[in-house]
Amino acid sequence: MSLLDGKVVIVTGGGHGIGRAYCLGIAREGGTAVVADIDGAAADGVARAIADSGKALATQVDVASFASCQAMARKTLDRFGKIDGLVNNAAIFMSVPVTHSGFQAIDEEEWDRVMTVNVKGLWQCSRAVVPAMQERKQGSIVNISSNMAFNGGQGMMHYVVSKSAVVGFSRVLARELGPDNIRVNTLAPGATLSEENPTNEAMKNYERTASTRILKRIERPEDLVGTALYLLSDLSNFVTGQVILVNGGAVLH
Repeated sequence: MSLLDGKVVIVTGGGHGIGRAYCLGIAREGGTAVVADIDGAAADGVARAIADSGKALATQVDVASFASCQAMARKTLDRFGKIDGLVNNAAIFMSVPVTHSGFQAIDEEEWDRVMTVNVKGLWQCSRAVVPAMQERKQGSIVNISSNMAFNGGQGMMHYVVSKSAVVGFSRVLARELGPDNIRVNTLAPGATLSEENPTNEAMKNYERTASTRILKRIERPEDLVGTALYLLSDLSNFVTGQVILVNGGAVLH
């Protein structure tokens, strides 16, 4: 029996990078991956990659829109009749990059956009998905934070603030949903090589970061999959409100 046999899990931002790795891992462990991404073509591509050996459904979603999140949940329920897990992974950072600058140089419109997607998006997706979990009195939500929420990474204050907010959001949601037997946890990756075609400069940055870790190598999307699967599976059925850092020992928490 595989780890996620029969479970239906929505992954936002599932069309690229780490989100794609989560989807492939879910399908590999017997689950159904609902690949949700604002980039509909990318979501379709991941679902097709899974189709030969697993189960997947692609859906386009804008997590900044509650109506779009509701449509994502309805499409999943219409096809599978339930939702067992939600990975709130969609964020502005890599596939939709943020400005690297001091806090005074951040554009107000960009600040608001980062908060809308990275923080409000979690709220919107959870509002759309949780009622289906409450009906069945079970479910697991995994919210994705960042190593930088714990080391105060410089040059992207809006991103770091948004990922710090994920921790608070998760803790409150865990308390609210505990009576419904719905678990809520936070996974915080370190700097992860998730670009499809990284530049030489990017690779140098990853290598520099790797040298500061206890485990001295570059972090890759696959390094995060095991922890996500654990949190989505019944192996963690008494774990909620927790933060797990997966960063090779870059930050100890």
